[in-house]
Order: sequence, then structure tokens, then C-alpha cells
Amino acid sequence: ALVADRRARAADVLRAAGGEPLGSGPGEKWEHGRFNAPYLRDSLLDVGAFVETLETAAFWSDVPALYEAVRQALIGTLASAGTPPLVMCHVSHTYPSGASLYFTVVSAQGEDPVEHWGGAKRAANDAILGAGGTISHHHGVGTDHRDWYAREIGPLGAAVLRAVKDRLDPAGILNPGVLVAPERTE
Repeated sequence: ALVADRRARAADVLRAAGGEPLGSGPGEKWEHGRFNAPYLRDSLLDVGAFVETLETAAFWSDVPALYEAVRQALIGTLASAGTPPLVMCHVSHTYPSGASLYFTVVSAQGEDPVEHWGGAKRAANDAILGAGGTISHHHGVGTDHRDWYAREIGPLGAAVLRAVKDRLDPAGILNPGVLVAPERTE
């Protein structure tokens, strides 16, 4: 009953904004592609393209600017391989306060595919923080996001996480340097 009520209210809002019901076809098509698309990765690699994903989240008021900033960062860095990249995005999670944007990128590999994606990822991470997004939503932080996560939470946040890590893992054996870099003692 709760789902039916929410669906009816959402349909009313969408109709009031000019939306039209399209039936179940688009959802069924998405579901088919959602679970088959990952198998295309190897075929794309074989023909000189790569597929990567990244995700972020923000308050509703920041979502449009976040989307555009990340999209432009990806296009701007990946277009250097000669062919404009395909940058897609969908809202993967919604909350009363905001949403998660999940980007899928298809691009030419370039001369050095790892660095090519690395440059795009760094530009996207800068765009995420600059537009008020969080560096990660559901994929976690890890070393790819660590430096941007430290910028997001600030020096005090990083110090708190280091203190918790020092207290719970004094030998430093659990994912050393993954969430936040060790404090420099220079």
C-alpha cells in the first residue's frame, strides 16, 4: 500500500510537470540492459574503448550543478584521446535530502589507458568537491578517493579518523593508508 501511494503521488507530480506515463516498457528495457551491460566491457576493450563508472551524492539543491560539473570534467579530459567520450548518468539512490549520481563513461583508450582514465578521474574528483558533492556514495573511499576524501572532511575529520584507527588498530595492519593517509611527521 505504501509503494502504491508513493507511486500515485509521484505520478501526480510528474503529470503536473508535463510528464507522460510510458508504461512498463522503459523499465523492463533498463532492467535487461542493467544486468547485461557489464558483459560488454571485454568486447569494448578489444576494440580500443574502455568503460568506467564513478558515483557521488549531493543535496538536491546541488545535484544539477554537480551533474554538469562532473560531466564537463570527464568530457574535457577524455576528449583528448581524439573521439568525444560518451558520458551517461542516472540517479541511483534518492533520499529526502538528496540523491546519488552514478556516471558511466565510454571512451577511447588513448595511448596510456590507465593514465587517461586517471586524469579524468582526478578531474571528476575535483569537480565533485567543487560542486558540493561527496567524493563517494556507495563504493567506498579507497586509495582512488583518499586524497579528495581528506579534503572533503577537512584536517579535523582526518585527525579524528586517524585517532580512531590508532586506537582500534595500533599495529596498523588493517588497510593501512586507505581511508586517510598517515599523518606526516616532517
